[in-house]
Amino acid sequence: MVASQVHLVRHGEVFNPERVLYGRLPQYRLSERGVLMAAAAAEELVERGRAVVRVVASPLQRAQESAAPIAAAFALAIDTDERIIEPTNAFEGKRMRGPDGALRDPRNWPALINPLKPSWGEPFRSISARMLAAIDDAWNSVDEGDVVLVSHQLPIWMVHQALAHERLAHDPRKRRCDLSSITTLCWHGDHFAETAYVSPALALLDPSNDVGAV
Repeated sequence: MVASQVHLVRHGEVFNPERVLYGRLPQYRLSERGVLMAAAAAEELVERGRAVVRVVASPLQRAQESAAPIAAAFALAIDTDERIIEPTNAFEGKRMRGPDGALRDPRNWPALINPLKPSWGEPFRSISARMLAAIDDAWNSVDEGDVVLVSHQLPIWMVHQALAHERLAHDPRKRRCDLSSITTLCWHGDHFAETAYVSPALALLDPSNDVGAV
């Protein structure tokens, strides 16, 4: 037996008043709004009436905090999987836009030379491969019920692109992966397929601070 569904949940808004690209930097916690977003994702899963039997989160603080209300709702512990973490990024700790933004500094331009890879961080293919491996292991880790993986925007979007047979290289502004959104996967024949996407925290998104990764 295996899981029934796998839900990819993105973390909620992060407390980031300086609006830097936080990437894998430690101690970036949820904002007050982010806590409400995480609760909204947990409520969505409860209202679906799904039998969630395992919760797995990225090791980063914002993902662990976003997993907490889901784990509490289903009386589960939180497992951690390094493979669903945010990618590495050369711009961590920097503001990307504005007069003093990293994109305006010529010293940073060599990191932008190949957006198809991308040259500023972990290759898209690597992100996709580790995410799909983690999903496959999560799927096979239980005898029945659903598994929730709490991750980050770019890793979740790489899964979407891979399963849709779309190019992994993309325009970051066009990702469909809101804060605390839920992307649901099922097994169809011999492959995973995306079967649903919802944004339970939609009412909280405007205004929100969303500066995770390039």
